[in-house]
Amino acid sequence: MTARPRARTGLALIAASTGIALATAGLGVASSFADDTPEQIVNGSFADGTAPWWTTGNISASAATGQLCALIPGGTTNPWDVIIGQNDVPVIAGNSYTFSFNASSDVAGQAVRAIVQNPDTYATEVDKTVSPGTGLTTFSYSFTAQQDLSTSTKAQVAFQVGGGTSPWTLCLDDISLKGGEAPKPYAPNTGPRVRVNQVGYLPLGVKRATLVTDSTTAMPWQLLNASGTVVAKGTTIPKGTDASAGQNVQLIDFSAYRGSGGGFALQADGETSYAFSIKKDLYSQLRVDSKTFFYTQRSGIAILDSIAPGYARAAGHIGVSPNQGDTTVGCAAASAAVDNWSCDAAFRTDVTGGWYDAGDQGKYVVNGGIAVSQLLGEYERNQLARTGQRKALADGTLRVPETGNKVPDILDEARWELSFLLKMQVPANTTVTGLTDYAGMAFQKVHDAQWTGLPQDPASDPQLRELHRPSTAATLNLAAAAAQGARLFRPYDKAFARTLLTAATTAYAAAKAHPAVYAPGADGTGGGAYDDTNVTDEFYWAAAELYLTTGAKTYQSDVLASPLNTSADIFSTDGFSWQSVAPLGRMDLATVPNHLPGRDKVRASVLKAADTLLAAEATQGYGQPYVPASGHWAWGSNSQILNNLVVLGTAYDISGRTAYKNGVLDGFDYILGRNALNISYVTGFGTYYSQNQHTRIYANELRPTLPHPPAGSLAGGPDSDLQDPTAASLLKGCAAQFCYVDDIQSYSTNEVAINWNSALSWVSSFVADQRLG
Repeated sequence: MTARPRARTGLALIAASTGIALATAGLGVASSFADDTPEQIVNGSFADGTAPWWTTGNISASAATGQLCALIPGGTTNPWDVIIGQNDVPVIAGNSYTFSFNASSDVAGQAVRAIVQNPDTYATEVDKTVSPGTGLTTFSYSFTAQQDLSTSTKAQVAFQVGGGTSPWTLCLDDISLKGGEAPKPYAPNTGPRVRVNQVGYLPLGVKRATLVTDSTTAMPWQLLNASGTVVAKGTTIPKGTDASAGQNVQLIDFSAYRGSGGGFALQADGETSYAFSIKKDLYSQLRVDSKTFFYTQRSGIAILDSIAPGYARAAGHIGVSPNQGDTTVGCAAASAAVDNWSCDAAFRTDVTGGWYDAGDQGKYVVNGGIAVSQLLGEYERNQLARTGQRKALADGTLRVPETGNKVPDILDEARWELSFLLKMQVPANTTVTGLTDYAGMAFQKVHDAQWTGLPQDPASDPQLRELHRPSTAATLNLAAAAAQGARLFRPYDKAFARTLLTAATTAYAAAKAHPAVYAPGADGTGGGAYDDTNVTDEFYWAAAELYLTTGAKTYQSDVLASPLNTSADIFSTDGFSWQSVAPLGRMDLATVPNHLPGRDKVRASVLKAADTLLAAEATQGYGQPYVPASGHWAWGSNSQILNNLVVLGTAYDISGRTAYKNGVLDGFDYILGRNALNISYVTGFGTYYSQNQHTRIYANELRPTLPHPPAGSLAGGPDSDLQDPTAASLLKGCAAQFCYVDDIQSYSTNEVAINWNSALSWVSSFVADQRLG
C-alpha cells in the first residue's frame, strides 16, 4: 500500500430510523420518475460516506449508518446559519424534475428548509420548510425549472437548519433530484497536444516534450522564442501507445538548444504548446514556495499576512472558544469497533503545534515523521552534495517567523513539527491507566472525534480532539526523525539536539520492547487510520538514523542485522511512502558520512535502484519514472513519482553520473505539465495548474472569500481506484493518467498532504541546485 485511503465516514451521532412515514407534496403534483430518469445528485444515499456533501463549520456530518446525521447546534438566529449542501448540480430551464429526500429529527417540530437554488443570486426552484418526524419521513416535490443552472453556474441543493434554540440531531437519506438530461461525460480540458514542462527547462539540461498525435511516423517540430522566431527544429521520435494515458505519443527532444529567455513555445503537428522559460534560476521560487506550504499548515500559531500574503488566519486548536483545542487533549473513548483501548479519563496533555496533515486538520506521527525527515534530509543534502548551494537554505532564505535567528530557516520549519512529535511521546514514568504499558512510545495521532465539513477554519473547529493509541510505527517514526534532527540541530541548539536524541533513544527502546503494537485499520473516524502491520522498515530506518547520529555499536548492529540492510526490494518503481520508509534509511546511510561495514554495497544498491527507475522512465511517453506493475496508479501518485526522483537525485549525488540528474529533470517535467492532462500539479506554477485541492482551509471553490491553496502546493494526482464519489462519478473507466480531477470534493485524487509537499520540496531544491546554464 503506497498511500492511505481516507474514508469520509464516521459514527452517527444519533440515527433515528424507526419506520418510514410518507409526506408527499409538490409545486404541482408529485410525480414518480422512471428508474432510468437521470439522477443529478451525487452520493444521495451516502453509501460512499459524506462527500461531496458539505456543511457549515459549526457542524460535522457522519454517514456511518448509511444516513447523513449531524448534531445541529442551538442558539443560532437564521436558517442559513447552519447548512448541509451539495454544489454543482445541473438544472436546465424548461425541464421537469422531482426533488425528494428522507429526513428525521430526534426532537419533534424542528424546521428544515429544503431548497434548490442559484448559489449566486439565491433565486430558488424549490423552497420548502418541513418538520420531519422521529422516524424517517419522505418528502417529494415536482417542478419545472425556471433557470438555466447547467453551465458555468450550477444549482445548489441545500438544507438550512439553523434558528433553533436547543441542539437537535438531523438525519438525511436518499436525497434525489431526478430529471433533465443525463450528465454529459466529463471531458477534461487538455489544451494543446504538445505537452511541455510549463515552468520551463534549464539551459544546459535535458529538454523533452511529448506530442499526442494519431500519426505513427516521425514529424517535424520547431522551437519558437518569444518573438515567434524559430530558434531550433528537428524531428519527433515515435513512442507508440502510452499505456498509462491510452494515447499514441511522440517524443520531442530539444536538449541541444542552449539559449535562454522566456516565452518559448514548441510547435508540431499543427499545435503550439503552452509558453515556458529556459533559464538557470528556473526553480529558485519553487524551492521557497514548496516550503512556505508548511508554514501555512502550521497548527497552534497565527498565520501572518506579512509572511504569507492572503493566508492570514487565527491560531488553530489552541482552545479559544468555540475551538476545544490541543492544549488539554485526552484519549479517544474505547470502541469495540476499533480495539476497545482508552486511557484514564482524567488524563490530559498538551499536543499543540505541528503541521495539519492534509485536507483535514488531523496530526499524524507516521505522516509527520516522513515529512519532517524529508525536510531535514533536504537540508543535509544541501550541505553534503557536490551541487548543493550551501547558502540557499540558510537563515533568511524562507518565509518563516523565526527568520533572522541564525538558524537555517528550513530547520526552523522542521522544528515546528519535531516539537510536536516530542509532545506525542508517552512520558517514560507514566502511571496513567491505559498508558503504563506504552511508556516511551508515541501516540499514533490526534484529530477531531468526527469528520468535519468543508470549509472549516481551524480556529473555529468546535470538535472534541482525541489522542489515539500509541503504535510501534509511530514510535519508530519519532525515533528516526528525532535522531536525524539531533545531528542537524547540534551546531545551532545543543540543548534541543540533546532533547531530540533522548526522545529518539527512549522511543527506540520502547519500540523494541513493544515491536508489534499496530494501529487499528478500523480507526478511521474523524481522521485517517494510517494502519501498518509491517514495521521492519521503520526499525531499519530508526536504527540507521540513530547510528548516523551516535555512531553507537548497538545501532550499527541493528542496521547490519536487519533483513532490509542490503535487500534490493526496498526500492520499487511504485515509489516509497509513509508505509514503506526503508529507502529513507538506506539513502542516508549511502550519503551521510559513516563507517558502516559494507557501506559500498549500500551505496551500490541505491545506484541499482536508480538504474531500474531510469529504465522504466525510458519506456514512458511522458517520462515519469513510475510504472506500477498492476497498471493502477496509487492514491498520491504524484508523491510516488517525486519519491522516485529523490532516489534518482540521491544516485546522482553518490556517483555524479549525468544520466541520473537528467532522470530527475525528465521526471519533474511530468509534475509540471508534461502529462496526459497537460496540467501542472503545483499551484501557481505553469499556465494551467491545480488550484482546487481538497482542503478545509483553502476552500475557494466552495467559498470564494477563501483563498486557493498557496503557491507551491502539490495535488495528490491520478488515483486509478477513484476512491471518492466525485472521481467515481466523473472518471469511470479512465486510463491511469486521466484518473484526476481538480475538484475540492475529489479527495482521493486532489488532496494536499505534508508528505507529498516534502517530496516536492526535496526535488525542488535538487533541481534548483543544478542551475545548469
